[in-house]
Amino acid sequence: MITGQSPLTASRPAPQPFTAPGTHRQLLDQGAGALPCDDPALNGLLDAEVRFQQQNLAMVAYASLAHPSVLAAAGSALSNVTAEGYPGARYHPGARFFDEVERLAAQRAAALFGARHANVQPHSCSSANLSVLFALMRPGDTLLGLDLDAGGHLTHGAPASVTGRYFRAVRYGLGSDGRIDPDEVAALARRHRPTVIVAGASAYPRTWDYGAFRAVADEVGAWLLADISHVAGLVATGLHPNPVDTAHVTTTSTYKQLGGPRGGLILLGAAADERAGADSGTPLAERIRRGVFPRTQGTPNAAAIAAKARALGLAAGPEFTALARRIRTDARVLADALTARGHRLVSGGTDNHMVLLDLTAAGVSGADAERALEECGILANRNRVPGDTRPPLVTSGLRLGTNILAQRGLGPAEMHTCADLVDTVVRGLGGRGGRDGLDPALALRVRAAVRELCDRFPVPQYPAAR
Repeated sequence: MITGQSPLTASRPAPQPFTAPGTHRQLLDQGAGALPCDDPALNGLLDAEVRFQQQNLAMVAYASLAHPSVLAAAGSALSNVTAEGYPGARYHPGARFFDEVERLAAQRAAALFGARHANVQPHSCSSANLSVLFALMRPGDTLLGLDLDAGGHLTHGAPASVTGRYFRAVRYGLGSDGRIDPDEVAALARRHRPTVIVAGASAYPRTWDYGAFRAVADEVGAWLLADISHVAGLVATGLHPNPVDTAHVTTTSTYKQLGGPRGGLILLGAAADERAGADSGTPLAERIRRGVFPRTQGTPNAAAIAAKARALGLAAGPEFTALARRIRTDARVLADALTARGHRLVSGGTDNHMVLLDLTAAGVSGADAERALEECGILANRNRVPGDTRPPLVTSGLRLGTNILAQRGLGPAEMHTCADLVDTVVRGLGGRGGRDGLDPALALRVRAAVRELCDRFPVPQYPAAR
């Protein structure tokens, strides 16, 4: 027989019962109040992360900041719900309210992107891509996607990914101008007859011509998958072409530019009812549903889907449209400012939120630049560039982005300051042979300038750092 106190209650008195009816806020308040006492080690790390996000300048392209209400939804009691399947057709009981949450998230996703069908269950855009590919392809089928060195993503056929091992991957690259050459894409498609063509990237700073890709796909009888993970916020606000009705399937993450939780979406437009390929008796929308569950995922993350619903609701508002405009404007100013300081940019500039520096001429590796910038309180990530001779963990490029800068309220004037800071660090590394690191006095000066900028532009609605 088990005696004594439960490990869950041993460190503090039993909580007082909620007044009926209980609320989501009461539950969050109780948890937030208990954590510092019950688990001070974990609570201290979480507090440190909040301070870190306030005190450091995130010039990254792969993330955005979630509104506190999004974080609250992600920490909801829906974490306790297990519900494989889809609303109205679950394999477990007790999904009454989760069904409505999932329907709400799907409705908001469809409305935001002008889609006819939205699947909100993918755990990430990588999961979404795998679900789509395994729904549409068979082992050994050919996949045509952007090469990793040219800015592609692992799930677009990279050798390190299951997509590059399970399927026959063919990759297109960039022309001498740093842009995608539609003629090369067409020539490769005619030669290799892919089952799926991917139009999407993780490090491509230019606008996508989805119509040109669809014309190639139709010519060779391929499905077109548009991965808009990095530009979803610009797409949702009309600042980048929307592929939902042009591509057969569109995928995105919900955290890179939508201010949501870790997660993904699959969107279908005009092709939702299309029947073609190996499983021509089943509409495309149903094939994708089955591709997510049961083929590649089990139980959905119910709390994350609630957070997606909240983020998608925020993205439909006018404030988000204004933010998207600032993101794009900031990126263009940052690109111009870095060019004026003598830096080479892949493709010569940007059309979106992303700026990709080629550090080859500076004699500095992407890894060294990343470490030195982080030492100074600036977050940016190493990235391969076309023709890169350094290994993937080292690279010759540096990827910058303006999502979080714009969320903090930094505008064009501050982009010149940011360009000065990056330029100072890169030149400081070049003068010391890169691997020797920055001069300590120089690092302190840059760090002080970063802290001053962060203090002037705190993360909105997050606690102030002290």
